[in-house]
Amino acid sequence: MTPSPSVAPNETPRAVPMWRDRARLWAWFTEMMRFGTVGLVAFVVDTGLFNLLRFGPGELLGHKPLTAKVISVTVAVLVAWLGNRYWTFAAKRSRETAAARSRELMQFALVNVAGMAIGVGCLAVSHYLLGFTSPLADNISANGVGLVLGTIFRYLAYRYWVFTSVTDTGAPEAPVDARTGSAQADLPR
Repeated sequence: MTPSPSVAPNETPRAVPMWRDRARLWAWFTEMMRFGTVGLVAFVVDTGLFNLLRFGPGELLGHKPLTAKVISVTVAVLVAWLGNRYWTFAAKRSRETAAARSRELMQFALVNVAGMAIGVGCLAVSHYLLGFTSPLADNISANGVGLVLGTIFRYLAYRYWVFTSVTDTGAPEAPVDARTGSAQADLPR
């Protein structure tokens, strides 16, 4: 193996920062855009289903707002899991076994509970500790600050804990090609 012409024979090549490696930067940007798109679809599903159950034809759960919210959030989490599993983090998902999918879904649900707790925590601090009780303050703390912090937490947790290509035995898997869905062998570069 011969060293590349840009590296002197006695020097070792240095890692290129992500912001200087256009391919890595583009891959990260694409992943972020997919994550945002899936999140937006899940938000629309959550909000739309909640309002449909509460105020839609027949007002199925018009008198039970908490039940309507639990149902809408549950459906939205499943939509987000499918979108993130099969699109955003397709190259990092677990093997197609029932155990791997179950583990991934449980981790995904735990991350979403923690993400929701971040938003509720922001609301609690603002409303009860700081005394900002107006509807505007509640919305800024829960749907502004809480949503941003929760989204950052979810992205990092999905990327580094949920969708990690780890088998049921704990060993890393070969990367999956997002276009073909087949495992790729690690080839020397």
